Amino acid sequence: MSKRDYYEVLGVSRDASEKDVKKAYKRMAMKYHPDRTKGDKAMEEQFKEVKEAYEVLNDAQKKAAYDQYGHAGVNQQGGHGGHSDFGDVFGDVFGDIFGGGGRGRQQRAARGSDLRYNMELTLEEAVRGVSKTIRIPSQCHCEVCNGSGAKTGTKATTCSTCHGQGQVQMRQGFFAVNQACPTCHGKGKIIKDPCRKCHGEGRYERSKDLKVTIPAGVDTGDRIRLTGEGEAGDMGAGSGDLYVQVSVRQHAIFERDGSNLYCEVPISFAHAAIGGEIEVPTLDGRVKLKIPAETQTGRMFRLRGKGVKSVRGGATGDLLCKVTLETPVKLNAEQKELLQQFEASLNSASAKKHKPKSEGFFEGVKSFFDDFTK
Repeated sequence: MSKRDYYEVLGVSRDASEKDVKKAYKRMAMKYHPDRTKGDKAMEEQFKEVKEAYEVLNDAQKKAAYDQYGHAGVNQQGGHGGHSDFGDVFGDVFGDIFGGGGRGRQQRAARGSDLRYNMELTLEEAVRGVSKTIRIPSQCHCEVCNGSGAKTGTKATTCSTCHGQGQVQMRQGFFAVNQACPTCHGKGKIIKDPCRKCHGEGRYERSKDLKVTIPAGVDTGDRIRLTGEGEAGDMGAGSGDLYVQVSVRQHAIFERDGSNLYCEVPISFAHAAIGGEIEVPTLDGRVKLKIPAETQTGRMFRLRGKGVKSVRGGATGDLLCKVTLETPVKLNAEQKELLQQFEASLNSASAKKHKPKSEGFFEGVKSFFDDFTK
């Protein structure tokens, strides 16, 4: 008797996606499953046909062979003549809903958790790099039993309930539900003589000191990965990683933006008007900055190469200095008198050229109110 086309059996097109194939099988399997058809042999045969079609079309290699050569191109060991349990195949489809896969999936020991350590640095430490020793509370492998959890000279035995799978299958109607084994609690092994150091856990908690090298140029948000320095895995499994999360404290003088540094430099009225040299700070020490005559407050000066070299490479950034005019305070009578005389000299009819911004501003204000009152 010739076999029906697998796509026809599942009711899908030849360009159906893997998701569509699984969805169609799920629908057909629920309709023809023996748990629902109560011994109907015809329905059981249809279920086997549906199962066979699904096993081929859900396997990329078998599907490719079937598309090219038809039934002759696929191995039928999993078809009508196969001996796979209905619950196994049904469990593969619904395993993601009920929290487990089919049989034969042995429970693996869990890798240790990753850890995070928040490290705060000064701007100088972040720019130049630094080495620091940190203390981490963590789950560590037991050195007495080498992480096995069993007493020295003994071994853990395979759980007789789940036969080392870590899961047992419970049937609920036509559903096959996988649950953690109640005897070994999902580990697949039983320790009859536990290690006295770790009490059978294979690990125990302790604090460890680690030296962390912070590369030059890191910034807030960067993190450094220390492989294998996280928590120890379960029953001798691999350790997780430690991530050192960097944050840079606010600096009293500088503000960082990427590779550039910014700072505000106060200058006196005399320096701004006449010009001269002032000292400005950098992370490498003080440097001279030439202030040209008639400098206005807020002007930005760029010192090239005095910023930060990023940890990601590239050219060193710049230091940008913003000069701000500092108004003198706590003046004595003589100083006030001199400033009043100076201001009077600037306000004379012939001295308007000395205050171009002020004159332009007040002319604009006058024009605004003249237009407003018309």
